[in-house]
Amino acid sequence: MVDLREQFGDIDIYLFDQLLRGRISPGMRVLDMGCGAGRNLVYLLRAGFEVFGVDADPGSIDAVRRLASRLAPRLPEDNFRVGTVEERLFPPASADVVLSSAVLHFARDDAQFTAMLRACWEALVPGGMFFCRLASSIGMEHRMVPVAGRRHRLPDGSERYLVDADYLTALTREMGGRLVDPLKTTVVQDQRCMTTWVVQKEGLS
Repeated sequence: MVDLREQFGDIDIYLFDQLLRGRISPGMRVLDMGCGAGRNLVYLLRAGFEVFGVDADPGSIDAVRRLASRLAPRLPEDNFRVGTVEERLFPPASADVVLSSAVLHFARDDAQFTAMLRACWEALVPGGMFFCRLASSIGMEHRMVPVAGRRHRLPDGSERYLVDADYLTALTREMGGRLVDPLKTTVVQDQRCMTTWVVQKEGLS
């Protein structure tokens, strides 16, 4: 009997959906921007992907390096680096897929959000795919309390930088991308909203 937790770890279900559809396939270079301890990387490491990761927490990078040494010992330790998303620790056009799961909504303001997003986008090869999960106001617009700019206080008491459908649509167009899937938003028990934004960078890889 297959142990799904062992094979896939605590992978985001919406990222799992992209795997099932064949949009992330072996041989691709995958960069996880804000990788944490590697919750979304277990299957990718097991399946022989060329995996890279960035996280600001040294403890998380230590953990993901240990995970990689166990599941993919061929990968250099330097594939996983301590730093912020906006530092651009990997060269432009170095990844076929860039992941950003529950990261961009921690931006302080528009300037940091833009810097983080640009770093993710620039890391992609032409034709590559950006998979992003982030907090939004979609479906709960009147429950979010403005704090400053796009930062809002959510009903769960947290503060997040929130996007909406119009903003994501405009960003997709401005970056020179196209939506791979329609925007999909999950409303979590009237407390917060998480939107899945999957974009292909125009051009051929």
